[in-house]
Amino acid sequence: MKMTSFGGSEYLSRYSHKVVSVEDLKNKLNLISSSKTIMCHGVFDVVHPGHLRHLSFAKSIAETLIVSVTSDSHIKKGTYRPLVPEYIRALNLAALEMVDYVLIDKNETPINNIKYLKPNFFAKGFEYSSTDLNSATREENDVVSSYGGQVVFTPGDLVMSSSLIISDFAPNLKYEKLLSLMQFFDITFKQLNYAVDSLSNLKIHVVGDTIVDNFTQTSLLGGQIKTPTISVKFLKSTKFIGGAAIVARHLRASGAEVTFTTVLGEDQNSEFVIKELQSDGIEINYVTELGRPTTEKHIFICDGVRMLKVDTVESFPCNQKTIEFITREITRSNSKDIVIFSDFRHGIFHKLSIPDFISAIPIDVLRVADSQVASRWGNICDFKDFDLITPNEKEARFSTADQDSTIGPLANKLYNEANCRNLILKLGSRGAIALMESQIPLGPQLLSLDSLATSAIDPVGAGDALIAYSSMVLRATNSLPQAMIIGSIAAACEIEIDGNVPISKDLVKSKISEIENSTRYVIK
Repeated sequence: MKMTSFGGSEYLSRYSHKVVSVEDLKNKLNLISSSKTIMCHGVFDVVHPGHLRHLSFAKSIAETLIVSVTSDSHIKKGTYRPLVPEYIRALNLAALEMVDYVLIDKNETPINNIKYLKPNFFAKGFEYSSTDLNSATREENDVVSSYGGQVVFTPGDLVMSSSLIISDFAPNLKYEKLLSLMQFFDITFKQLNYAVDSLSNLKIHVVGDTIVDNFTQTSLLGGQIKTPTISVKFLKSTKFIGGAAIVARHLRASGAEVTFTTVLGEDQNSEFVIKELQSDGIEINYVTELGRPTTEKHIFICDGVRMLKVDTVESFPCNQKTIEFITREITRSNSKDIVIFSDFRHGIFHKLSIPDFISAIPIDVLRVADSQVASRWGNICDFKDFDLITPNEKEARFSTADQDSTIGPLANKLYNEANCRNLILKLGSRGAIALMESQIPLGPQLLSLDSLATSAIDPVGAGDALIAYSSMVLRATNSLPQAMIIGSIAAACEIEIDGNVPISKDLVKSKISEIENSTRYVIK
């Protein structure tokens, strides 16, 4: 028996030579200057029979067919489009015999590449052939005509829509996206395991708000006769350490050496937190303030349904004495590899404290931040110039005051406004996208992964696992793709467990093995 990877490297190696940069394509076309060229441009999110007829007609007009695909960061068809990342869309087209070259257009429109390549023909779909051309088609026509080229419209005997196909039946591409991302950046499962094993050498300082999550389980008895009061039977109560403290526990569970700086109250929850963290081997530095309790979120659950949440919290800004204490602790991080600011906006991080905290981070330490938008308003853009930020979609929209953009443009906007080196934008059950410093002059490169969870038992805390493991892997490998993959795997592990518990590196490696086995099939 021969084991072959699903969507494996053979697919990439066989057709990737057709996927070229615009500069390389220009050189290739200069060598075949006698050949007529035609260019098609589009998203091609799902290649359907309408696309095939469009491309086939284009190929019948000229010897060389160039297909240009819109990059992920500029797609505006639906909030969470594209379904298929740009590198897979490009390969899908390259696999077609009729297609000679594919390029991923990093510009918002094809105009720049049309001017640069000057194809003899530019093909548009039948739906664009109205006598009253839209402004984009008019601009394309003017540019093509300016150098003596011609815009042609393909026949409309079969017009289909990728959007309608996706809305009716969106295929499960989580492993295809993962494998393609790994192949694109030459990452193996062995490397992922090696990266996880290397995390125990790291020294990390976490600064942030501690939260105690208290879950009280009950069962329904009935209602009162005289008042509209629900009567429930107490079953059990379980406490978990949450907030920035669980980030510290995830880091420690990987084997890393962890220091945690926070604010606690003078109460039983404080004793619970200190005991749990010290038993994990985490060095904890804390300060107390008059009138500020340890934040507790008490959730009452009846027959599996969350009925009520009662918060014990005071979120007023911490005082100057606390700011000075935390600043001193951050200054002592010069021996650390990473400093993580885990901001839940319960008093530690505010407009007076954040500048002091940032300025105290030693040089050459990886700077990571997450800022929550829940019951409080956090702003991830308060942490400018960081090496990695990991907001979710709601936090990104709040920080950029943008409710309307699709995910790609939203991520680009946040990336630029935060001026970060790396961004992982969490999309909940939809997975995550990421942006990193690009090797190309046209801007950052967008990466995409679906959720890798097999079953969703409890999604609470997935983002904490992601920031912990992504930060460590980024420091250990200097590879955002590896950081995103392993962070997503850690998040999947958390989702598949009931309760917000630390994810060990052994559990992450077990999940890597499970995924590797799931992406293989047997050929006899």
